[in-house]
Amino acid sequence: MEVFSKAIDDLPALAKQIVDYAGEEKMWLFLGEMGAGKTTLIQNICRVLGVVDTTTSPTFSIVNEYRDRNDESIYHFDFYRIKDETEAMDIGVEEYFDSGKLCLVEWPEKIPSLIPNQYLSIIISLETQTSRKITLQHNG
Repeated sequence: MEVFSKAIDDLPALAKQIVDYAGEEKMWLFLGEMGAGKTTLIQNICRVLGVVDTTTSPTFSIVNEYRDRNDESIYHFDFYRIKDETEAMDIGVEEYFDSGKLCLVEWPEKIPSLIPNQYLSIIISLETQTSRKITLQHNG
């Protein structure tokens, strides 16, 4: 499935489409170059999911935990700064991934052997400075 964002104002509606498309999938991988809007899209998705916490990129902490309207945990990962998969293992990433909770993962290409077989890929491609093509695909 492909959706398009022509402006940042489109993101709330696109986030709702993504949540609906994802269904029961618990592993969501966000792919796109630096500045593509991965964190901004995740912030909008979290609003749709009823997250009451402030959502920010976990660039330095690697993982942030948010709570949704049902008091369920949602984990947001940013692996941009890690040097190798050992760093992800050190924070217990496999336990998070196996928790059955929603995991939103930025820069999954940094931990290829740790990604579960089943996931939703969300690929953000820059079309222009303000527009994005977002490709959604269930895998596994």
